[in-house]
Amino acid sequence: MSMYHTHTYIINGDFDQSISPLDRGFTYGDGVFRTMLMRSGLPVAWPLHYQKLVADCAALGIVCPSADLLMADFLQLFSAQDIDSKKLDVAKIIISRGEGERGYKTPAITSPTRVVIRSAMPLYAKHYYSQGVQLHLCNTRLSKQAKLAGIKHLNCLDNILARMEWRDESIFDGLMLDQADNVIECTMSNIFARFGKVIVTPSLSECGVSGITRQRICNLAPVLNLTVEMAQLRLDRILQADELIICNSLYGVFQVYKINDTHWAQQNLAETLRSLLAHD
Repeated sequence: MSMYHTHTYIINGDFDQSISPLDRGFTYGDGVFRTMLMRSGLPVAWPLHYQKLVADCAALGIVCPSADLLMADFLQLFSAQDIDSKKLDVAKIIISRGEGERGYKTPAITSPTRVVIRSAMPLYAKHYYSQGVQLHLCNTRLSKQAKLAGIKHLNCLDNILARMEWRDESIFDGLMLDQADNVIECTMSNIFARFGKVIVTPSLSECGVSGITRQRICNLAPVLNLTVEMAQLRLDRILQADELIICNSLYGVFQVYKINDTHWAQQNLAETLRSLLAHD
């Protein structure tokens, strides 16, 4: 069984396989990925994750493995003991185009490479849930490419450069803008700004990742008598919001209490949404 610290992984359904140096996911970042919460050995919100995985693969012209094949990988990585324990873990699926010759031209026939990684659930500080989190305003801007907008692809250098900007442990995530100063997302999270009974999230029409939890919050908003808008958001408007929340598939939802010198009082939208997501 392949191990790296707290990570276990399986490649093309086999614990003993390795990634070829000719794999286009390795050489060019030619592929997509998904990170998801595993509860009792099963993926939370799996239909939405798989639907998005299929769509992202299709956008790049990659054949997505079947849901049955991926579920079989989960069953190999997560034992009956895990299922009985009701514990939380993390699974990451990576799908690359597979091996190819040198050069950008895609092979006429490819066999996609499928990797599933199991890792421990991160431990989030208790005060993140009760008080919220602080964001760093990143200098690194997201690159615009409409054909990749919304896709969780393997080219994440913008996010990596942005994450390198701070080492302050009190900062949870970094707020990222595009080249035109529009707020897009955080390095590992989507963002919503509440103005009265309207919650606005960036449209992601030219860059950014459209996350599953973002989609779930949009679906749940009517339950809270909130209207969702997807629109361009400038930084000055974000800083005038009544409430800011960020989200991803692992921690769910956190309130933002500080960006630079702007502060928000503790409110309850993040806690309410976490509760709804847990029962959705």
